[in-house]
Amino acid sequence: MKQPSARAIFWPGAPLALASAVLFGASTPFAKLLLGEGVNPWLLAGLLYLGSGIGLAGLQLVRRLAGVPQSEAPLRRADLPWLGLVVLSGGIAGPVLLMLGLQSTSASSASLLLNLESLATMMIAWTMFHENVNQRILIGALSILAGAVVLSWQGGPSGFGWGALLIAGACLAWAIDNNLTRKLSGADPVQITTVKGLIAGGVNLTLALAAGAHLPTPLALGGAAILGFFAYGVSLVLFVFALRDLGSARTGAYFSTAPFIGAALAVVLLSEPVNPRLGAAAMLMGFGLYLHFVERHAHKHHHETIEHEHRHIHDAHHQHEHGPDAPAGEPHTHRHQHAPQVHSHAHFPDLHHRHGHG
Repeated sequence: MKQPSARAIFWPGAPLALASAVLFGASTPFAKLLLGEGVNPWLLAGLLYLGSGIGLAGLQLVRRLAGVPQSEAPLRRADLPWLGLVVLSGGIAGPVLLMLGLQSTSASSASLLLNLESLATMMIAWTMFHENVNQRILIGALSILAGAVVLSWQGGPSGFGWGALLIAGACLAWAIDNNLTRKLSGADPVQITTVKGLIAGGVNLTLALAAGAHLPTPLALGGAAILGFFAYGVSLVLFVFALRDLGSARTGAYFSTAPFIGAALAVVLLSEPVNPRLGAAAMLMGFGLYLHFVERHAHKHHHETIEHEHRHIHDAHHQHEHGPDAPAGEPHTHRHQHAPQVHSHAHFPDLHHRHGHG
């Protein structure tokens, strides 16, 4: 069997994960600006996700009216329990904790602290889903953790600031979301993100208003909706596409560029100072991220017989027969079965490589 090139291994998962990181990374300094305008943090969390849900729903409607064919697998009844947990952890809990933490934390520090999301994602992927870990990945994770400690430690009896702890809680909620979303990564990412945004945004908005929050000015309202559409809507769609190719741990590693993008924008947009602690944390986290970037995993592995539905082309892992009702052209979507096979090539724990390691 011909071995895939290095470009083929990382394409298109890595570029998609990086694009997702750029959009999400920009959200922290812009959210800080909205909080500075007096927008309630709980209300803002709801507006961001509601903006993503409404925006993506509008795009789907335009595509349907334009007659663009649907090439993705829809959500099925069996997906609903996983989707509910994703909405609860990543759509409701995560953004509220982040906005509350951002109130008392600088945007640059908060951005870098979001590196904890990739660390927590990897820890859950290793312990719960048994994705492989090697020395390079482990050292990188420890370096990211060290950077977070440097950034959040306030010294003296106060220890870690409450803002940093709340942001760490948001990272844990999103890490749970990331690993649960892998259960849905074969389904249509736009449908997943639309449902998540509408439900989570609606719940948080309703709860915030019931708790006494007031809607902001039309300008702030529109700004929150647009920010949510790109930073939480389009970004999450790209993230789910990346999950298919890279698995939870590696997608989380590439997504770790988001905090650095957010920190850089905070320095430029909000004129936040670059102090030695911020610089040291950035270097530690950057080193950890570099170790994850250069990781390459290859070994002889066995594919079990599996049957599932997702968008695909007829590559090395999709050599199957088609019935008379199968869709024409590629890529296409239909339920298909994978015959067992044994081979060796560089790979990530994607849809077809979620196997144990000795």
